[in-house]
Amino acid sequence: MDWNQEIKLSDLFRRQKKKRPAGAAKPKKKRSRKQELVGLKIGASQIAASRVVNNGSAKLVQLARVPLEPGVVVGGEVRDVPALARALDRFFRENKLPRRGIRLGLGTNRIGVRAVEIEGIDDERQLANAVRYRAHEALSIPLDQAVLDFHVVSETVDESGNISRRVLLAAAYQDPIDHYVEACRAAKLELAAIDIEAFALLRAVAPPRDERDGGPAAASVVVSIGHDRSTLAISDGTVCDFMRVLDWGGQKLEAAVARELGLTAVDAEKLLYGLHLGDFYEDAPRLARARAALTRELQTLARELIASLHSYQREPESLAISEVLITGGTTNLPGLAEELERLTQVPVRVANPLAAVEVSNGLAEREDLASLTVAIGLGVER
Repeated sequence: MDWNQEIKLSDLFRRQKKKRPAGAAKPKKKRSRKQELVGLKIGASQIAASRVVNNGSAKLVQLARVPLEPGVVVGGEVRDVPALARALDRFFRENKLPRRGIRLGLGTNRIGVRAVEIEGIDDERQLANAVRYRAHEALSIPLDQAVLDFHVVSETVDESGNISRRVLLAAAYQDPIDHYVEACRAAKLELAAIDIEAFALLRAVAPPRDERDGGPAAASVVVSIGHDRSTLAISDGTVCDFMRVLDWGGQKLEAAVARELGLTAVDAEKLLYGLHLGDFYEDAPRLARARAALTRELQTLARELIASLHSYQREPESLAISEVLITGGTTNLPGLAEELERLTQVPVRVANPLAAVEVSNGLAEREDLASLTVAIGLGVER
């Protein structure tokens, strides 16, 4: 399961498939055709979707997003299933989105992803058992409460014929997944797969290894700064080697400005995106106070990023960090990349949300593309 493949969670979806009546003939295979996917990201503050036609290349043909009522989704998990179902039904109806072929993203800190080496096993059933055993050791999620999937990334055979496989494991708690599935089913949405948002993020903006120059190998680091949490994903250009969901989002900045200046949340948001973190406002004490409050809050994110990068570089075969790509709605804050670069001492650049897709219908002109990055990646098939 490299970051160009979704986590299928096959045990979950097997329960939803209709059984063929006994004695019935197997359906004829249909000719291959263009695969259209709807990437669906459900966050704490919005629902976002992309419609992508995958036919050799990925063509983005539709984007949509709408605010979501606070409290329906918190920390990447559904708190009010009926409310989410109603919101999804209205969202798909008003935007005339297809209700089939939907790939839903998961992004909570209750997801585990690890790469492990498994040697000396060539039988597929034995491999699956070995993977579950290693998952129990490598992941902190109790496997009796989890949905587990894995993908063999690479295989090598030594001179004696012994097989060694590099396997990427992914596990997520069952209950949060069930809540999403229940809401989608109530909204009459047909899920094709459930993906991990970190993988979709890398598909959307991280350059594949074969598109890089001939310089020294370096990791692709991408951070999507959301409303109430941020997703960090690190890849070697082929697989997602490391991911982490940080309990820090753009609402922290709004809250910092509101506290400092005694503003409402709405007024703080308006002021926030009119500021530029690179300006000192020497002749405007009120704006200088707001900027200082933002810088103090950003130090928390910077510490989280530095700690995550250090954790990654303690992993075997980790690569050097050349830069960090950032995306998400919070990147609309002028000067954010430069301020994070100053605080982390790592080059930081705003990502291009359309890096992996061809675009039509004037979608490239939208001003909210950064908020749609993960949704776009969810629709991309590579």
